[in-house]
Amino acid sequence: MRHMTLSRFLIEEQRDKNVISPDLRLLVEVVSRACKAISIAIGKGGMADVLGSAGSDNVQGEVQKKLDVISNEILLDANEWGGHLAGMASEEMELPHAIPNRYPKGEYLLLFDPLDGSSNIDVNVSVGTIFSVLQCPEGMDPTEQAFLQPGTRQVCAGYAVYGPTTLLVLTLGDGVNVFTLDREFGRFVLTQANVRIPEETREFAINASNARYWDAPVKRYVDELLAGKDGPRGQDFNMRWVASMVADVHRILSRGGIFMYPVDSKTRAQGGKLRLMYEANPMAMIVEQAGGAATDGRRRILDIQPEKLHQRVPVILGSKNEVERVTSYHAA
Repeated sequence: MRHMTLSRFLIEEQRDKNVISPDLRLLVEVVSRACKAISIAIGKGGMADVLGSAGSDNVQGEVQKKLDVISNEILLDANEWGGHLAGMASEEMELPHAIPNRYPKGEYLLLFDPLDGSSNIDVNVSVGTIFSVLQCPEGMDPTEQAFLQPGTRQVCAGYAVYGPTTLLVLTLGDGVNVFTLDREFGRFVLTQANVRIPEETREFAINASNARYWDAPVKRYVDELLAGKDGPRGQDFNMRWVASMVADVHRILSRGGIFMYPVDSKTRAQGGKLRLMYEANPMAMIVEQAGGAATDGRRRILDIQPEKLHQRVPVILGSKNEVERVTSYHAA
């Protein structure tokens, strides 16, 4: 494992394990190169005038940062000409991005949040890219309808974390592996194989400023954790909240924990906060492949049938026992 590059890992998954197709292997390599380019752009920061607002809103009505726009363009430009994709969809675009007619088309659909946690970029906190790969239904044009597949249909999911080191976390449906960017040689190298999330944890992540909006099951669960040794759980818990989903989920992947962005009275009308197709689904696949669990409080996230491209859902994911406890409170 010591010197295994991402390229070698993918070739062995294709050749020796028959886990992925040649086109999917090449697609993952292209996405990884785009993530390297985004990492370089982020690393230049104020020297390249990439910080601050872009002066526009995305389809979600959220203020775009300059790096949101730059990251989105990097992913589009890197992936549209390779012949592996039928279409792409992004948090930053209202409609799917069709592959231009001058390029060959493939069988896969790529969805991504180009720069998750970008509200933190100006204060130098870890941000990331989240992506999901589906197969385009045979004979169907890559319109929005083609993308509306449950998370169980994902053939690949991953995220990059741009922090002190740049990491690529990847699942091909055969476990979760972590690759570290070797900046000197410009390649991703396997540094953690078959990552597993501990079933037990003493850490939780939630935006406590929304406590007054929470539903009773979430309030009950968090109150129990905050009661610590004197409460029904009989042990102290620590709260961690980065406000960058990739950073919070990666901490859970590394040492266990539970991440919650539940539906509440503030977000109920829109269905939740996080997007199903390019945030919740890929993260749920990664977490499940690492032995964790992911629900919306009532249902397994990967079983949800999407109704629209930018659909929002509640998200509760992480260490299996804690996720199951919160979910059971919703059923009570």
